[in-house]
Amino acid sequence: MKNTLAIIKPDAMQKGSKEDIRKDIMDNGFKIVEEKTIHMSEEQAQGFYDIHKDKPFFGELVEFMTSYKSHIMKLEKENAVSEWRNLMGATDSTKAEPGTIRAKYGTDISMNATHGSDSDENAEKEISFFF
Repeated sequence: MKNTLAIIKPDAMQKGSKEDIRKDIMDNGFKIVEEKTIHMSEEQAQGFYDIHKDKPFFGELVEFMTSYKSHIMKLEKENAVSEWRNLMGATDSTKAEPGTIRAKYGTDISMNATHGSDSDENAEKEISFFF
C-alpha cells in the first residue's frame, strides 16, 4: 500500500463540500490514515508551494490557500498517487472528466477543490510537511 497527500482546498471547504469529497474518497477504496482541518498561514502556504515560487501565479496561490480553512488528508491505497490524481480529474475543473472531484466541486483552474501529490517522492515530502 502507498500513501498520498490530499487537500480539500478553501473553495470546496467554503461551499461545504468536505463531507461529500471525503465520501467520494472512501467510496473509491482509499483509507484516510490521518486528517486535520487547518487554516494555513502565509508561511505554511509559501513553504508548501515553494516549488512554484518563481511562477507568476505564486502570490495568488498563496493568497487563495490562506483565504479559508483547508482539510489535509493522508490517503492510503495501492497506487495511491495515480489513483488519487485520476479521481481528482484535470487541474482545470472545466476540463475535468464528468464524475471526477474537480468536475463536481471545482470552478476553474485556480479554484479546483483539491490538491494531490504528483509522485511518490513528493507524496512523502508533502505528507511530512503536514504530519
